[in-house]
Amino acid sequence: MISPAMSEIPAPEDALPAQGKTKRAALVLGALGIVFGDIGTSPLYALRECFAPERGMTTSAENVLGVVSLLFWTLSLVVCVKYLIFVLRADNKGEGGILALVSLVGTRIREANKAKAAGLMAALAILGAALLYSDGIITPSISVLSAVEGLEILAPGLKTWVAPIAIVILFCLFPLQSKGTAGVARLFGPLLAFWFVVIGLLGLSSVIARPAILQALSPVWAVRLILREGPLSFGILGSVFLAMTGAEVLYADLGHFGPKPIREAWFSLVYPALFLNYMGQGAFLLGHPGEVENLFYRLAPSWATIPLVVLATAATVIASQAVISGSFSLASQSVQLGYWPRIEVRHTSKDRIGQVYVPFINAFLMVGTIGLVLIFKESGRLANAYGIAVSATMLITTCLMIYVATHIWKVKPLAVLPFALVFLVIDTGFFVSNATKIVSGGWIVVALALVFFLLMKTWQDGRALFRKRMQVFRVEPRIFADSLALEPPLRVPGSAVFLTGDPNGVPKALLHNLKHNRVLHELTVIASIKNVEQPFMDEAARVRKAELSPGLWHLVIDYGFSETPDIPAALAKAKVPGLDPMRTAYFVGRESLALRKKGGGMAFWRKRLFDFMFENALDATAFFHLPPNNVIEIGSQTVL
Repeated sequence: MISPAMSEIPAPEDALPAQGKTKRAALVLGALGIVFGDIGTSPLYALRECFAPERGMTTSAENVLGVVSLLFWTLSLVVCVKYLIFVLRADNKGEGGILALVSLVGTRIREANKAKAAGLMAALAILGAALLYSDGIITPSISVLSAVEGLEILAPGLKTWVAPIAIVILFCLFPLQSKGTAGVARLFGPLLAFWFVVIGLLGLSSVIARPAILQALSPVWAVRLILREGPLSFGILGSVFLAMTGAEVLYADLGHFGPKPIREAWFSLVYPALFLNYMGQGAFLLGHPGEVENLFYRLAPSWATIPLVVLATAATVIASQAVISGSFSLASQSVQLGYWPRIEVRHTSKDRIGQVYVPFINAFLMVGTIGLVLIFKESGRLANAYGIAVSATMLITTCLMIYVATHIWKVKPLAVLPFALVFLVIDTGFFVSNATKIVSGGWIVVALALVFFLLMKTWQDGRALFRKRMQVFRVEPRIFADSLALEPPLRVPGSAVFLTGDPNGVPKALLHNLKHNRVLHELTVIASIKNVEQPFMDEAARVRKAELSPGLWHLVIDYGFSETPDIPAALAKAKVPGLDPMRTAYFVGRESLALRKKGGGMAFWRKRLFDFMFENALDATAFFHLPPNNVIEIGSQTVL
């Protein structure tokens, strides 16, 4: 996923062979503002929720030490060890994230000609994307709500105003997405750095007052808690997991910064600040066992409550911004990988391709987040729905990492086994504990993820069925060129580009044009657009071209899943003799579907759903950045 300020940050460290201390510091500061917003605002609610009344946990000293120990060791094992040491090494041409990882594994599986395993990888990619979409709705809601709830300490009567204020903040946040974040991106890093310093100092002062909390550094307390509570510990684990909900972002933003700046930002500031704050909250509970509500804000003196609420609100808005922008990037990648119909993707920066805005996703997230605030009204209630999506994604990541270690890195299975067992147990435990939240609100996240999974799976299966039907009409470019030599058609002046998504077939638009008009342009280009399972293509290798016969060229244009196709720009760099991309005619097919009620490998209702998505997909002219006045559409019908 691409975070909000990609166009405002320096290139990743690996792309800066001679970077100095200034550039390195900028990368670390950028990582603070973009990568760690979600996990960095978890102290607002994570530890508090462990002692929520419905958990049935008393705030005895033994329980406090056990929960804080469990939280500390989970942060250390999951984030420090799993993600920062192992997962960040599994990059796909420098990119990270669930789609990048699935594409990396899927490519290797397809090379081994394992069709069933390749199908499973595609399903995992769709599931991971669906889960992250649902997480993109819930994160802004709980983050902003938990920040605004600090006002209740000043005046309990303000409780009724928390939800309306949160809605106003969210309502203002989403319309701003279309403007991009270039203007405020420079503030993200410094503001989040200040946030981490503040929460670290708040926690330190509380730890100094009650150093007994440092006993929680021993994992014995965590083990005792789990053994003592038995089945009830699953509910506690579900709350502890709230502190890890931003861990996947560490991997998703790998391509923006490189692994070293992310690790430096974490170990130099984020991890110490989170450690001190959670320890500080635990220390406060040791001395004030009855004051769990708004636990985070109780670490601050009364005069600092309003400034802290303002700072927390700003931090949660930044965290929300990262998740929202990440959803935009996820949507763009899903389109390129064939999991979603063509949708409008706008670039909000003229200089860099990293910043994108997707109106459809923005509207969906806005309605979803505001709807959740209206339904749940309190962050504590919303926490019951939080964590299911991310815990499932983290479990998928662990399973894929086992494959990467054994099949790509070629590590011996016996060496992988201990780490695999540890993290499978941890991730499975967290997933099961979060699954217990389904009846108390988590059903919303599951329902949203299932809706997205159904839509994306239907689109993928429908495209496969469509391609199968189109193969009946396939004519290979070389055979087509040979047939023209036997019966040369009338050649008319000018140049024409015929677009297709099949690199091994002649576009139906070209066949229809030749059949009905009986002419061929003096310069005819078959442009096959191919999406590859890597994030970016080297410009020098993007276009492969071959002259099939005089005046007839075949171009295969490759695009990575993090790129947006621009056909005229690719044609200009291809340098086909006599071709001016801005003065040529572009022929695109306009397909309509005729649906059969039986047969075809898809239920009829799914065919109708696919047809609806097919008809409402963004037209090729806009998606491929073709000059509108130069586009000619040729219609045809395909039976599904």
